[in-house]
Amino acid sequence: MNQETKQCKKCNQDFILDSDDLGFYEKMKVPPPKVCPDCRFKMRAMFRNEIVLYNRICEMCEKSTISMYGSKSPYTIYCKDCWLSEKWDPFSYGKDYDPQKPFFEQMKELMSRVPKAGIFASEDVGPNINSEYTNFAGGNKNCYFIFNSGPNNEECAYSRGLILCREVLDSYFSNKTEKIYEAINVNLSSGIVWAQNSDNCIDSAFLLNCSNCHNCFGCVNLRHKSYHFFNQPLLRDEYQKRISEIIGSYKNMEKFRVQFEEFSMRFPRKENNNLKNENVSGDYIFESKNCHNSYEISFCEDSKFLFSNKRTKNCYDLIGHGRRSELLLECVAVGTSSDVIGSWWSTGSHDVYYSFALRSCEYCFGCDSVRNGKYVILNKRYNKEEYERIRLQIIAELKEKNLYGLYFPSELAPFAYNETIAQDNFPLSKEEAITQGFRWEDDIQKTEGKETMEPEKIPDHIKDVLDSITSEILRCVDCNRNYKIIAQELLFYRKMNLPIPRKCFYCRHQDRITRRGPYKFWNRNCAKCEKEITTNYSPNRPEIVYCEKCYQQEVY
Repeated sequence: MNQETKQCKKCNQDFILDSDDLGFYEKMKVPPPKVCPDCRFKMRAMFRNEIVLYNRICEMCEKSTISMYGSKSPYTIYCKDCWLSEKWDPFSYGKDYDPQKPFFEQMKELMSRVPKAGIFASEDVGPNINSEYTNFAGGNKNCYFIFNSGPNNEECAYSRGLILCREVLDSYFSNKTEKIYEAINVNLSSGIVWAQNSDNCIDSAFLLNCSNCHNCFGCVNLRHKSYHFFNQPLLRDEYQKRISEIIGSYKNMEKFRVQFEEFSMRFPRKENNNLKNENVSGDYIFESKNCHNSYEISFCEDSKFLFSNKRTKNCYDLIGHGRRSELLLECVAVGTSSDVIGSWWSTGSHDVYYSFALRSCEYCFGCDSVRNGKYVILNKRYNKEEYERIRLQIIAELKEKNLYGLYFPSELAPFAYNETIAQDNFPLSKEEAITQGFRWEDDIQKTEGKETMEPEKIPDHIKDVLDSITSEILRCVDCNRNYKIIAQELLFYRKMNLPIPRKCFYCRHQDRITRRGPYKFWNRNCAKCEKEITTNYSPNRPEIVYCEKCYQQEVY
């Protein structure tokens, strides 16, 4: 296999371009990148703020709305309905391309003038019904604070990456589940509390890598088991007696959570959590083929460097969406599209370059919020010949500056590093972020010091919690941020017999990301056969990690 070794112009680390990479870049008619995959991910991730939301006023209808853009951002903010309406014309912001000025400088000027939708609603997968407090989500009903989720979720809250779920809270990456709490990569299951990498399970708690289990508590690597307590079988009555003494109490749940974490370290983990694939590398990859260095993807083919994508084909360097798309390069939240380079939130479009929030467009370059556009540059319409002449002129400039084929420069990012999924996946200190050329936000909207009930005053058991707790302001035991319990949430805790959480959503979300593992891969050896494996368990981590073959021999 032909390959080239390059030195990243941002971090100076070496990275490899193989023959597949070079072939894809040739197909997309872009030069091979001079920036490594990790730095390219950060550039894209700077354009994806999922969970840091602000209270804003729509500058068209003047109604209160939520927005991923803070009050200090330079943008005009519209609520979703106003932004989608015909009451304003994106073409009215069009400007002539000036060959004497850098293209990205002109793009930044355009982006600062064109109104922005406060949140990203994935309308192409269905409308959100009574689910206003969501972002990067579509096709959901009665949901609150769910992100990168849809379609067909109902009564879900405080979660990321849900599809076809009902009554799921505090979960990450879940498909076809019901009545789930504090779960990571749990699928086709019901009545599950505190679980990870498990499927087809029912009425269980504290599971890791379990399948087809029911009524199990504190179990690891079990298959087709029932009434097991910390991997030991119990009679049904004894099992239920033990569980009844634990569930519902915060003190007891925390005690057994810590005990379970210690217990689980005695058992081997599989090198990755991939399932039903052919020729893939990465983690959390499902029913995909010929995909590499990817994370949290499903039904994808012939692609590389994907993160949180579904039903994507022949694409490189993507974050989010991707449904029914091919030949995308360096895109964020682009779907139902083809032949798109360096763009953000474009749907139903093709032959689009370095554009922002387009719908049903073709042959557009450097546009913002255009809909039904053809042969458009900087929101100004051209005939085909003039469009092509200017397009080639811009590409020549970007190639000369080694920018063509990369994502937007970080100075165009509408968010600060610590507002985005960049911080979730490649955490930096403020000083590190600024040194690397990223903006940092010190005034992320939050409330502190307004609590009306201290953590120690919250009843230990859910049975003792009064309805009035929904009127109280609580304080996170980790970060001191104030948070509230909503009525939908309290109903869920009572139904599931779960205690009130002592942490805010943001800290709970970070805990889940830590348990999920990093979007980074290392070479290490299988702890049993010593075969070299690639995994997101770094060599200095204490977990016992097996290759796929040894793991299967262990659990079956």
